[in-house]
Amino acid sequence: MTDQAVLITGCSSGIGLCTAQGLKARGYRVFATARKQQDVEKLKDLGLESCRLDLADPASIREAVSEVLEATSGQLYGLFNNGAYGQPGAVEDLTREALREQFETNLFGTHELTTLIIPVMRAQEQGRIIQNSSVLGFAAMPFRGAYIASKFALEGLTDTLRMELQGSGVHVSIIEPGPILSRFRDNAYAMFQKHIEPADSVHRHRYEAMEARLQKEGPAQPFTLGPEAVLEKVVHALEARRPKVRYYVTFPTYLFGGLKRVLPDRLLDTILRRIS
Repeated sequence: MTDQAVLITGCSSGIGLCTAQGLKARGYRVFATARKQQDVEKLKDLGLESCRLDLADPASIREAVSEVLEATSGQLYGLFNNGAYGQPGAVEDLTREALREQFETNLFGTHELTTLIIPVMRAQEQGRIIQNSSVLGFAAMPFRGAYIASKFALEGLTDTLRMELQGSGVHVSIIEPGPILSRFRDNAYAMFQKHIEPADSVHRHRYEAMEARLQKEGPAQPFTLGPEAVLEKVVHALEARRPKVRYYVTFPTYLFGGLKRVLPDRLLDTILRRIS
């Protein structure tokens, strides 16, 4: 058991909520954050300490960090950067605004939050930073370009950060899940409707199939696991003496990771296109 404090983003549902409850059950002091105040209240009703944190709003990030550090007397052992969403759409149909919004949440907000926490962990000479990336953080697939770009960027920034923090006592890990049961598709469909005009696109017929998949009830892909599979990796990243640099979650991540190492790019492209 431990009373070490951990801050988690994106806890309204799915991976974030499961991880917050799982870590609390293990004795961690969990600060579960969410973008909407109504979700913050729901988290409090579940017995979690919670505050509002919108990764697209710098003021919200600073206020949340201040609130958490005030509650912990300036200490924080773990940061799980989980909050993110997916923007579907062909690259040629993505507006600058859509791409900017994707990066504000998935990269820029996560980066700002992390840089506010690093000085705290450096002063402690210990800490764990865990980035929730994706199988799409290293393997590209059609019609997911905005999300893929944000996760590729997150992985590059994180790999660099890990090297820069060497010797500080702060460990940095990346989790790369494949399909996980969550509200990810619901949120992705909302962003698709906001930013993509299917009728004006050369890809309009493919978008019909995409919309059907995004609205499908239950798992949309084979090998989908529950969010507990990610919780298991977060626990290891927090508690292992030498946490792993990367944690694969779900069969597709292991499969694509292996194929990427051994196959020529064009052959891998063909396989990923067919799978998608």
